[in-house]
Amino acid sequence: MGLTSASTGKSLNNTEKFKKKDDEFLVALAGNPNVGKSTVFNALTGLRQHTGNWAGKTVTNALGRCEYQGEKYLLADIPGTYSLMANSAEEEAARDFLCFKNPDAVIVVCDATCLERNLNLVLQILEINTKVVVCINLMDEAEKKNISVDIQKLSELLGVPVVGMTARDGKGIDELMLTLGEVLKKDSLNAVQVEYEDIIEQEVQRISAEVQKLIGEKLPSRWTALRLLEGNEALCNKISVYTDCDIVGEMFGAVNKSAETLAKACIGQQKLSDSVVSSVVRKAEEIAGEAVTCNKTTINRDRKIDSVLTSRIWGIPIMIGILGFIFWLTAVGANYPSALLSQFLFFIGDKIDDFLTAVGCNEVVRDMAVNGVYRVLAWVVSVMLPPMAIFFPLFTILEDVGYLPRAAYNLDRLFKRSGACGKQALTMAMGLGCNAAGVTGCRIIESPRERLIAILTNNFMPCNGRFPTLITIISIFFTATMTGTLKFGISALLLLGLILLAALMTLLVSWILSRTVLEGIPSTFILELPPYRRPQIGKVIVRSVFDRTIFVLGRACAVAAPAGLIIWILANLKAGDSSLLSHLSEFLNPLGHILGMDGVILLGFILGFPANEIVLPIILMCYMSSGTLVDISDTVTIKNILQGNGWDAVTALCMLVFTIFHFPCSTTCLTIKKETGSLGYTLAAIAIPTLTGMALCFGISYISKLIGG
Repeated sequence: MGLTSASTGKSLNNTEKFKKKDDEFLVALAGNPNVGKSTVFNALTGLRQHTGNWAGKTVTNALGRCEYQGEKYLLADIPGTYSLMANSAEEEAARDFLCFKNPDAVIVVCDATCLERNLNLVLQILEINTKVVVCINLMDEAEKKNISVDIQKLSELLGVPVVGMTARDGKGIDELMLTLGEVLKKDSLNAVQVEYEDIIEQEVQRISAEVQKLIGEKLPSRWTALRLLEGNEALCNKISVYTDCDIVGEMFGAVNKSAETLAKACIGQQKLSDSVVSSVVRKAEEIAGEAVTCNKTTINRDRKIDSVLTSRIWGIPIMIGILGFIFWLTAVGANYPSALLSQFLFFIGDKIDDFLTAVGCNEVVRDMAVNGVYRVLAWVVSVMLPPMAIFFPLFTILEDVGYLPRAAYNLDRLFKRSGACGKQALTMAMGLGCNAAGVTGCRIIESPRERLIAILTNNFMPCNGRFPTLITIISIFFTATMTGTLKFGISALLLLGLILLAALMTLLVSWILSRTVLEGIPSTFILELPPYRRPQIGKVIVRSVFDRTIFVLGRACAVAAPAGLIIWILANLKAGDSSLLSHLSEFLNPLGHILGMDGVILLGFILGFPANEIVLPIILMCYMSSGTLVDISDTVTIKNILQGNGWDAVTALCMLVFTIFHFPCSTTCLTIKKETGSLGYTLAAIAIPTLTGMALCFGISYISKLIGG
């Protein structure tokens, strides 16, 4: 019998208050990053938790429900972590859930291709909760690499059930749920126990006996004793709150006595922690050595590929080439469908206008609805949808194959020199899709200082909403006289150049911040390079279209409609002989000219604060005092409108630069406020890219005037 109910009523998200029903079992899904844990979660719950072939995707708990053979389960996909020693936010969140949320059982998902490393976490979890099912995922990949895992032997060595599966193909799901049901019926399991150095073991046993008297079965006494000896003050305080017992005070004398005994053996707190970790690692090696066999003569394909893709000589040039190719495909592929879609949508707009006229709709209301709201929506959809439908699947394929961590590895040295964290490269990659997502993704950076640097500079990377404007301006002013492959090739190179400029400014500003207001020593960056995997094209298309393209497009449309109405009102309400829009643009003209642009362009960015996608439409509406947008497919008309209002190559270049370097959109600003909890840092995130863009535009304008005499 399979899963009878994959998901219930509403999907539980990361922010919903944690609740467990009386007839449910709470089951935690734990595992290292990139072992397919979220894929298992999706297969069980039917929810669409976003998974990817790189570490650091899940940084908060995702909750979902499923039912199997009449039993109901509340599943928690806790953050991926390599250890429960809590040296990062992910490790702390995972550890706290396992210790203080009382899960009835834990499913630990492991990667069959690198089981030894995964067993470190399994052994640590078994110290907290023995009701564990070990799920060995990616068995298909292990088979391809001639790696064999003896499931039965592994189960005997661990003392808990072990299930082999391939989650993305749905293989092993039923066996996992059956095994989980059996585990939940048992009082306890005879799980393996890691043994430490004799003197440490002696003190742990002595203290755990006293801990048992104090807290009973609220927490494992052996695990609690170890934590007391290690002296983690924050964790000990949490234990005290959870057990309703001042365990630090009650155990002060006993712990001090043990500490003195250990000190005589030259074992301080740091050496104690190192010894505990070493014991866990040795036990994991021992178990893996007995349960895993592999063909040593098998050619390590991944290492050979990595020797090229992550080499000091070729790594960055290849990364630039891959990005350039993606931009070229986006520019080539989006041009024609964008024109067709624009023509269709504007044709529909004309028909809506005719219908409203025929039914006697008020002229002002009709003009407001069609020329104000609908045409802005039509522009946003026609400009955004085609490039997104191409860019997101291509970017998702890079993610699925496992290339993005390699790109982060290539950039790690540069970020280290900038005083930042190499994981910032991953958040930059997220920012290319959506800056709000990039800001949220900064949670994967452990250091608060480096996380803040990444948040403050994420907007330097142009999000998907800015790409259509960049492509349109490039094609109109810099490649208009070219044709065919040459035009699209040069367009892609220019766009790539702008992205590289954004990356360089990210590094420069990160360097400045790390040596001034956010001074500090960069932390060590440990990044797992996952195995290369064949992308699942069907899932890539579904995920990139529904989870990304439609989501971003829907967000843009949601803000474009009211923005279109406001802009129409400003364009059509008169103050004297001119519209309010004209008065505002005239007010901004002096500053605009200093920056190589004009007041209309600056006003376009200001009114485009809800979404970057509508900046160019607003500029055209301002130039066309009627408040009506032109058909996007008519690039010649757009060029004539812009040139007729004083645009030249310098104006276009300043527009491109300011499109990349300006304040974040409203959604990103709200996300920054939520992530930092500070209005001051949110204002800083607005000011830093804006001042950078203004400085660059002023420089371009000033140099052009010097050259032009």
